[in-house]
Amino acid sequence: MYKTTSNLIKPLLLAGLLCFSQGLSAAGTAIVAAASDLQFALEEVAQQFTKETGLTVKFSFGSSGNFARQIMQGAPYGLFMSADEKYVSELAKQHLTVDEGRLYGIGRLVLYAPKGSSLKVDSEMQGLVQALKNGQIKRFAIANPEHAPYGRAAKAALISVGLWDSIQPHLVLGENVAQAAQFAMSDSTQGGIFAYSFALSPKIKAQGNYVLLPENSHPPLRQKMVLTKKADATAKAFYTYLQAPKAKDIFRRYGFAVPQ
Repeated sequence: MYKTTSNLIKPLLLAGLLCFSQGLSAAGTAIVAAASDLQFALEEVAQQFTKETGLTVKFSFGSSGNFARQIMQGAPYGLFMSADEKYVSELAKQHLTVDEGRLYGIGRLVLYAPKGSSLKVDSEMQGLVQALKNGQIKRFAIANPEHAPYGRAAKAALISVGLWDSIQPHLVLGENVAQAAQFAMSDSTQGGIFAYSFALSPKIKAQGNYVLLPENSHPPLRQKMVLTKKADATAKAFYTYLQAPKAKDIFRRYGFAVPQ
């Protein structure tokens, strides 16, 4: 279902980028509200974007639900990159975006245990089931399900193996998935569930063990981006660049399934 963008549309993407880039030397820095799971991938994409265009992008990373609310309240973000497509749809319905946006990737979850943890990670989470029964889980990190898409997905994954009720007293909730990953890496927790894109970071990978959770253990993390009505020319150029093959290759390297 998901493939590399065909070479046939490369000229169209590049032409669009060139159109946006013309006359942008005096343009300001684009302000992008981005889901936390994108931190490592977007920083790499932005470096390439600046190198090729001379334009700069400033990111604010956080939970998608909080960003959607801020945009509704008038926050000056020109581009919104959500970890859940529903937030983009909500903004579009309120006529705060230029269109319905585009799907840029589908995220995955990992079960992670820091070095020295008593938790044994496995894709069916039976090690977590056993560790809970043995009283070995004191603190376990996920993002807050109330407003973080990866938190909702983690909750669904825990429900799928019958662990949600028993693990709730031990949960440490991150404001977003980046904070959940930070908590899961610490010596004070036995592990956590967070984005695959973080687990692929050399720093995080070196400090523990992880396993990908089955895609059918939670609803798909369909991630969508959209230009808001406050988008300037730089934001539009970056939006176009994100759809080019080079940017998509970077997303793939950070564990995202990238749609055609």
